[in-house]
Amino acid sequence: MKEVMAIIQLNKMEATKDALEVIGISSFTAYKASGRGKQKGLQIPHPTPLDERDERDEKRMKYIPKRMISVMVEDEFVPAVVAVITKVNRTGNYGDGRIFVIPVEESVRIRTGESGSVAIS
Repeated sequence: MKEVMAIIQLNKMEATKDALEVIGISSFTAYKASGRGKQKGLQIPHPTPLDERDERDEKRMKYIPKRMISVMVEDEFVPAVVAVITKVNRTGNYGDGRIFVIPVEESVRIRTGESGSVAIS
């Protein structure tokens, strides 16, 4: 089993959910996230009067709001999940996001006690 964790733009969340549903992935977890990458965040005007600003104020950045989704799948589904997330979210611009694939040792469904791959379906 693997966890496919993706950090995506807010405006791509619904399209990503719909695309995963098309390939049979209806279960995932979504989190609010914020961060910055090569674009170094958002430049925001600082409310301090111009004559009171120092060099640090000019460099202040605001983190960019994102969504992080986590999908647990069997190993053979990883390439399809990564491909779908990539296709939906790639714009070619900074901030498109990242995908991480992480090994999962065990899965247990709390309600029934089922474990392994049956617990993620």
